[in-house]
Amino acid sequence: MKKKTHINWGIIGVGDVTEIKSGPAFYKAANSRLVAVMRRNAEKAADYAQRHNVPKWYSDAETLINDPEVDAVYIATPPDTHAEYTIKAMKAGKPVYVEKPMARNHNECLEMLKVSKKTGMQLRVAYYRRTLPVFLKAKDLINVGILGKVLTVNIKFHKEAVEKNQTSDEMNWRVKPEISGAGHFFDLASHQFDFLDFVLGPIRVVKGIATNLAGLYHAEDTVSASWVHNSGTIGTGSWCFVANKNDETDLIEFIGEKGKICLSCFTHGPLI
Repeated sequence: MKKKTHINWGIIGVGDVTEIKSGPAFYKAANSRLVAVMRRNAEKAADYAQRHNVPKWYSDAETLINDPEVDAVYIATPPDTHAEYTIKAMKAGKPVYVEKPMARNHNECLEMLKVSKKTGMQLRVAYYRRTLPVFLKAKDLINVGILGKVLTVNIKFHKEAVEKNQTSDEMNWRVKPEISGAGHFFDLASHQFDFLDFVLGPIRVVKGIATNLAGLYHAEDTVSASWVHNSGTIGTGSWCFVANKNDETDLIEFIGEKGKICLSCFTHGPLI
């Protein structure tokens, strides 16, 4: 049998996230080809395939999953279908790269991991900040001891509510728990906590409060939390998605015995 020299990818869900950030990567990366895409709206699936020079498009996920030419599947749908499509793909013998958040809740995540272990298929979640230069530099500085022992880490993330002038029908799925699992915290803080896990290791205990203060939608809009990493580093966090525009903040702050490092997670601010 001829040795395979590349991976043929199929994408389930070709919305905004795949237009610039991730879709082109599958046909620009070495030894990688994007051979099929799927979207329930056939017209939009065909349009995406044409614009990105993808040879096949589907309007049904299982058809893409069972395409013998597809070696691995990237799932970029909203979280309400992550578990379903991930499990079907792995049972069909296809490794999966799934968007964050991994699923809507803990039980769905556990089931996905269970099937991955049972089938032997790899399952990866799209926490790509681990590979970006500013985050790698922060990790390197901490690893070489420039801060000494890291005592505390603080997250502060406050954003204006884009939903304040929207009707319920106009609101994004990210604030509809039946689709997303929760609200903006679930969607965005997962990136922040993955980065902390990357730098400081696992969290062993966490306490917090999640509430809805503005009443714009059913999901949480304000969260406060504290936690402890296995390393002993103490963390605190404040997230508000109904803040004043002038008070918007995106900050991760590592405080050590010898100094501190500050960076942003989403706004591409400098490493300080």
